Amino acid sequence: MNIGGSMTQVLVIEDNSQIGHARRTAQNLAQEHGFDATDAGRVALVATELASNILKHASRGELHLRVIPRASGAGIEMLAIDRAQGFDLHACLADGFSTGGTQGIGLGTVSRQAEVFDVYADSRGAVLLTRLYPRTDKAADRRIGISQHSLHQDPACGDTWHLAFDGPRISALVIDGLGHGEEAERAARAGEKAYAMLPFDSPLLVLQDIHLSMTGTRGGAVAIAQFDAGSDALKFVGIGNIGACLVAPDKSRGLASHPGIVGGQFRKAQPFDYAQVSGQLLIMYSDGLQSRWNLADYPGLVHRHPAVIAAILHRDFCRGRDDVTVLVIALEAAHG
Repeated sequence: MNIGGSMTQVLVIEDNSQIGHARRTAQNLAQEHGFDATDAGRVALVATELASNILKHASRGELHLRVIPRASGAGIEMLAIDRAQGFDLHACLADGFSTGGTQGIGLGTVSRQAEVFDVYADSRGAVLLTRLYPRTDKAADRRIGISQHSLHQDPACGDTWHLAFDGPRISALVIDGLGHGEEAERAARAGEKAYAMLPFDSPLLVLQDIHLSMTGTRGGAVAIAQFDAGSDALKFVGIGNIGACLVAPDKSRGLASHPGIVGGQFRKAQPFDYAQVSGQLLIMYSDGLQSRWNLADYPGLVHRHPAVIAAILHRDFCRGRDDVTVLVIALEAAHG
């Protein structure tokens, strides 16, 4: 199965009138992707509660929406993100508790309606994750998180990503086309198209195909990671400034890339092999994200859903002057 890159849809929540817009947007998105009236109604309810919760305890925040392609159909991901003071999660999940003078049914309702519910909150703010799938879709949730945003909400994004799944194997791509805007997007999409043809081929051969496809465009930075749960090993090759690291609860290590421009010039490309990586997080990101972050500064975050991690890294470390992509994958056999 292949999942092509797409941007995160961002809805600003800072006024009561925007709650209804969030509800309608999420419900329409669900209906467009095969949710029946009942399941689309669940999506609408959760969107309403998440947007309301932002206003209740933070006054302002964002609702991030994403479609999650599946082997059959799709799911809807919604993240409520704010920068307010932390709140008592366990108390807020209890029905009847409220900090905003309301009935306090919000988060308890959300956790029961969503197939996936996770949250991280500290003094820097909160991120609440929900994923909803049609009731007929019994496939397991993939522990992968993506946050991708264009500069100034431009409809064109010079970053792209792609994921491929084949039994116990995962192949992941991140490309950052030089600059931003339509020409950068054209370069990145040319590379993604080549990658999607044979994502599990030798990484050097895949990189060469991408290079040929991006020749004649602006070119860009490229990173490819291939994980095999069967052999518990990861291969990585990168050209340019795509950041990548493996994060375990007790340590973190960076994955080395070579200088150069794919589609332009680079001297060499050498894949690196990493063994015994199961249970770790693979994090790949374009240079729209600052590199001086450390998950250890967020106690317990390494154990949260990858979508929560991706959202927090984007919230706290986005440079604000380029397109940005953050891809987080929990390396585990369950993806197969």
